[in-house]
Amino acid sequence: MSTTPSKPDTLPLARAAIYLTFFICGLVLAAWVSRIPAIKQHLGLSAGELGLVLAGAPIGLVLAMPLTGWLIARWGSRPVLAGAALGNCATLPLLALAPSGWTLALALFVFGFTNAATDIAMNAQAVEAEKRYARPIMSSFHALFSLGGLVGAALGGAAVAIGMAPLPFFVWMALGSGLLMLWAIRHLLEVRPLAGGPRFVWPRGVLLGLGLIVFCTGLGEGAVADWSAVFMKQEVGSSEAVAALGFGAFSLAMVVGRLGGDALIYRFGPVALARSGGLLAALGFVATLTTSRPEVALLGFVMVGLGYCTLFPLVFSAAGRIPGVQPGVALASVATLGYLGFLAGPPAIGLIAEAASLRASFAVVAGLALVITLLAGLLHPKK
Repeated sequence: MSTTPSKPDTLPLARAAIYLTFFICGLVLAAWVSRIPAIKQHLGLSAGELGLVLAGAPIGLVLAMPLTGWLIARWGSRPVLAGAALGNCATLPLLALAPSGWTLALALFVFGFTNAATDIAMNAQAVEAEKRYARPIMSSFHALFSLGGLVGAALGGAAVAIGMAPLPFFVWMALGSGLLMLWAIRHLLEVRPLAGGPRFVWPRGVLLGLGLIVFCTGLGEGAVADWSAVFMKQEVGSSEAVAALGFGAFSLAMVVGRLGGDALIYRFGPVALARSGGLLAALGFVATLTTSRPEVALLGFVMVGLGYCTLFPLVFSAAGRIPGVQPGVALASVATLGYLGFLAGPPAIGLIAEAASLRASFAVVAGLALVITLLAGLLHPKK
């Protein structure tokens, strides 16, 4: 990508627009997740049927990765992000309008596709902003995504509390998010695509190593998202109310850690921070699987969140600087492995738990966190 120099007074506006985009992406995704139980009840889906229907989103997500990288390499990240983000907002009400399971699966395919395309394009914008600022700012962008997820979940819970049906809730969320996105699009960075160069690359070499880091991270995050409550109740013996706090503690730690992540990256460097993050996440999992006290398990999930919080930003920042590969293409390459880890994590945990135990599953995830420490050297700027 070739860059169009920004005026000093426009770069802060562009940064604010990218922040807002990350926030909206997390907000819209959490809005959907918060109303899944109501949609399930409305369509009369069994647990097994719901599982099959929900597969529509990850299928769209995985297919979007290489195509988005190709589109960014051809047209630039700004127009791709504009179309993907507005499309993601517009798709949200369709999830409540679906009259059957298969139509919901189709809507989820489009929703997952546009959400993934938004993710890649907004990270390409964040990489460009970080280059222009010439200092670490990637972690703060991802903090806004996590914050958007928390706000979306809270609004979804409030909608349930006042008896608002999913359709009007989704319509209001789509309208509000879409209007905010229209403002953000006006101020996004202009990045001209370079002629030539690959439009898609399979992860290999440094890209493969970076992809493995986000694969291990995504798998661990997926494990916490889907299994923390089950682990707290089944293995630690906590009440259902306390068990629900596990993912909340993890998410809050992710937000706080990402807000302070840029300063830590600037102070200690990406390699040291990734190594310490992988080690902290591993220790957090060990704390949860070796205790029978709920408060210790919650502390363990906080440690896991603090360990993982900067890894995706670090990898995306490093991938966007690889010579000879356009940032959008590199981001799509490593993100594909990251999302595969996030999607593969929950079922893999279940299979291991069935064959051995849930504690054994968490021990495997702890081991993968240690793999991150071995690969952290790839984040060195000279690499």
